[in-house]
Amino acid sequence: MSYCVNCGVELDRTAGACPLCHTKVYNPNQPVDTQSPTPFPQNRSEVPPVSRKELALLITAMLLSVGVCCGVLNLFFLRPDVNWSLYVIGAAAMLWFWLVPHLILRTMPVWLRFAIGTVAIGGYVALIAYELDGWNWYLGLAAPIVLLFGGFQLGIWLAFQEKRSILTRVTSLIGLTGLFLLGLEYLIDHWALGRWEPGWSIVVAAVCVSLIIPLLVIRHRPSLRDEVRRRFHL
Repeated sequence: MSYCVNCGVELDRTAGACPLCHTKVYNPNQPVDTQSPTPFPQNRSEVPPVSRKELALLITAMLLSVGVCCGVLNLFFLRPDVNWSLYVIGAAAMLWFWLVPHLILRTMPVWLRFAIGTVAIGGYVALIAYELDGWNWYLGLAAPIVLLFGGFQLGIWLAFQEKRSILTRVTSLIGLTGLFLLGLEYLIDHWALGRWEPGWSIVVAAVCVSLIIPLLVIRHRPSLRDEVRRRFHL
């Protein structure tokens, strides 16, 4: 075993020079091994990209096998009187709509991707409502919350575009979170009480506003903005 005379790093027997400081290796007791493979690759190469279609087929096969296996178990072996496999099949279908379409369609618009994801969540909750005979709470509460969540996701994506600064992204995220929670409490109160009685969401919204105001001041004052970027390495 050899060590570099300059930096002391341990050398492989095939090393003709130190990989750290590039000092030439000269050891009369252990000549450089030119026959064995080197521990590091000599030629640069790129990892071939994964085929999106093959990945989509793999995900489809996995989710389909899970749904079929659970359906067979439910039908013939485990609790045939309870349709528990519908929840697993619905979850597998929801995951498929989340993952596979954008792998197959590379030019899918972002709004369409969010729309498909929102519809998938709504469909899964509708399956639960169908199984539990809960169309009342689904149409009055669950579906509006799913739509609100879809709009919240789309707003976050619009706020986190590459051209926007960190301060703008953080400000938008805080504001969208406050609006989402206000809308969430409104939907819950409207369905349960028939009217809106603002409570905890107002507290959260007030906190969000108290955070947004100084961020807006910093964003529009170049000296403060530069100081914040230096302090927090933004």
